[in-house]
Amino acid sequence: MTIGSDRRNKAIVEENAPLLPKTQESDVGLDEFNGASFSSAVFNLSTTIVGAGIMSLPACVKKLGIVPGLIAIILSSLFTEKSVDFMIRFSRAGNISSYGSLMGDSFGKYGRALVQICITVNNIGVLIVYMIIIGDIISGTSSSGVHHFGILEGWFGVHWCTGRTFVLLFTTLVIIVPLTSFKRIDSLRYTSALSVGLAGVYLVIVVGISIFKIISGGMVIPRLFPIITDASSVFELFTTFPVLISAYICHTVVHSINNELKDSKQMRGVVKTSFVLCCLVYLFTSFFGFFLFGEETLDDVLANFDTDLDIPFGFILNDIVRVSYAVHIVLIIPVLFYAVRINFDGLLFSSSSTRSLNVDNFRFFSITFSLVGIIFLGANFIPSIWDIFQFIGATTAICIAFIFPVAITLRDKHNIATKTDKTLSIFMIVISVTSSAVAIYSNVYALINKK
Repeated sequence: MTIGSDRRNKAIVEENAPLLPKTQESDVGLDEFNGASFSSAVFNLSTTIVGAGIMSLPACVKKLGIVPGLIAIILSSLFTEKSVDFMIRFSRAGNISSYGSLMGDSFGKYGRALVQICITVNNIGVLIVYMIIIGDIISGTSSSGVHHFGILEGWFGVHWCTGRTFVLLFTTLVIIVPLTSFKRIDSLRYTSALSVGLAGVYLVIVVGISIFKIISGGMVIPRLFPIITDASSVFELFTTFPVLISAYICHTVVHSINNELKDSKQMRGVVKTSFVLCCLVYLFTSFFGFFLFGEETLDDVLANFDTDLDIPFGFILNDIVRVSYAVHIVLIIPVLFYAVRINFDGLLFSSSSTRSLNVDNFRFFSITFSLVGIIFLGANFIPSIWDIFQFIGATTAICIAFIFPVAITLRDKHNIATKTDKTLSIFMIVISVTSSAVAIYSNVYALINKK
């Protein structure tokens, strides 16, 4: 059960790791599972990466300006991909099969528990955010006394069956519960491929509308650089950092995807391919999203698609964009949920005598239904996504994406880190901690002023 191990080692279950094993060897006779393919691994990892970043990064480019914004997206991709590479290398060196065990290898049981807590809190928070987004898109939302109609409200009017509670309940029971009941992440390869494809639909429409408006002369060249007037405007730029980090975080499922690969030596190629693909998607959607709406770009760019775009079939394209993105988000949830379940189980059942989660059906489904219930309730009772999104990005997400991987590299228990690795790690951890601290300060200051 290691990154980089051959197929024979995949039947070994790591001691003291009550997580799903690399392959369900006990199930091979039932479904002939011989390992995930390169393409299915790319789709699952890319689906994990391309989430709310599509709708939030245009606002980051608006704050930073076109030039610094696009550069920040590229640098975030490069640094995050490097932190994943650190995880893969040290997992291979230590014969390790999970993120929690990787931290435990370097920092003991407290390190393991810390990463499991961060992954559980981060992913539950993100999943609640995604459910809220689904409700906003399908059923509508109110902001500053103004109600933005959702897709169903626009089509059928305001009724109990178009309300948020019913829509989220229906989505949970009919789609999310069945998809989260799979025991292998590779079982989600088709829904992940569809999710990536729907992100492509969103991209094509945004680029197409922008090109049409450029040709028709209805576009204004957006700002190339940020507007800086005082110290507070400088601090405001740092609030984009948590969003950039959250846009690329995928560390929670790296081991799970690798554990099911037919040839785990392909994992580094899977990571590089996924990051290149997702970075290109983010660059195009951010550039053309800001180019299309300019200074009117909202924190959630999807909210810009509830008005007249002043193009032929504009309202139809609005609905296609929102429907495709809503389905895209729904299909991301089961992949992120996979990591929540594994790490939550690891926190509750860390004894070496505990049966593996894949063979204990009662424990598996009890945890699954309990977590789904928490996410559903959170989506119905938490009023705003942005406060929770920014604080998660500046705390647990930054720990998972940067601080933990570089801490493992600096600890270098297996003596495999180069001087360049350690220098880069020091740079990454200084930038991460500084930016996170400033972002938290800016968010708290903004909340206090708002109140």
